[in-house]
Amino acid sequence: MQRWPFFDLRVRTPTLELRMPTDDDLCELFELARKGIHDPEVMPFLIPWTDHLDEPDALHRFCQYHWQGRGAIAPERFNLELAVVVDGAIVGTQSIRAVDFALVRVVITGSWVGRAHQGKGIGSEMRATILQLAFAGLDARCATTEAFDDNPASLRVTEKLGYVENGQEWLRARDAVVLSRNYRMEREDWEPRRRTDIEISGLEACLPLLGL
Repeated sequence: MQRWPFFDLRVRTPTLELRMPTDDDLCELFELARKGIHDPEVMPFLIPWTDHLDEPDALHRFCQYHWQGRGAIAPERFNLELAVVVDGAIVGTQSIRAVDFALVRVVITGSWVGRAHQGKGIGSEMRATILQLAFAGLDARCATTEAFDDNPASLRVTEKLGYVENGQEWLRARDAVVLSRNYRMEREDWEPRRRTDIEISGLEACLPLLGL
């Protein structure tokens, strides 16, 4: 049987690597998440999945989410949840998703980093890495992202990399209403920031599954 090509996809910088997590990696990611991603008093995610990591079936549901994402990859819609690896250790995830990408050429990114690895510049580096995959690898025309107004670390990464704010909306997180800030980066804004030290490998075999 031919190997599933996404397991061979790598996006590397001098300091980190993005790759599709194996099932063993999912167990490591789960334990990392259980150790904490954010202040328990604050919820940075629209779906408060980190509130349920100590429940008996939490590992199963965590893996199931990733398995469903793998199985649903198609030209019409995809969500690649990539593990972020630094010095051989998994430190978080970086996602890139899209709907009708072959036509629209717009991606949405999201991420999280374990608390023990925050404040070291990893968030900025992994976002720059996924933008390289989007624009240089997939030929996107635009990348979008969002973060709650009470998540200054994520907002700093977004603004540092050159995104432009593109509206706001009020959303529910847990039982509170929060302000979400939306950002976009056009290809012409990314081009001056294109890096030459990011290597993409294993992508060609994945393209047909994305409709490219």
